[in-house]
Amino acid sequence: MTARPLLASLLVALGIGCSSPSGLTQVPTGRWSGDHVELVVGSASAQLDFDCAHGTIPSPIPLRDDAFDIAGVYVPEHGGPIVQGEVLPEYAAHYRGTTDGRRMTLTIEAEGLGNLGTFALDLGRSARITKCL
Repeated sequence: MTARPLLASLLVALGIGCSSPSGLTQVPTGRWSGDHVELVVGSASAQLDFDCAHGTIPSPIPLRDDAFDIAGVYVPEHGGPIVQGEVLPEYAAHYRGTTDGRRMTLTIEAEGLGNLGTFALDLGRSARITKCL
């Protein structure tokens, strides 16, 4: 066996060749924003805001090969005021995507609602959200 294949085999055996491209183990904390979406990632959870909805992810967002797939909640909102005591419907949701630590692609699917769209977000960018009227 020549030196290169031997080295490659050794790196794979040690797990060095299998690390995430960005080296991240979870989505970095901070404000991720894009058109129609804002994701605020904290150390223990994340909050999402959309034009006419909001959501939560109740834990850190782990990454594997720069990708994530995590359960959370999606709550559609409606135009007009929310009446005191009104309870908005909550849907189990999956938040899936990829990130390199600066840019993110986020796809949302909610039980009973299907695919709600794919969004492009940037860390530190200002969101462009228009709340429903």
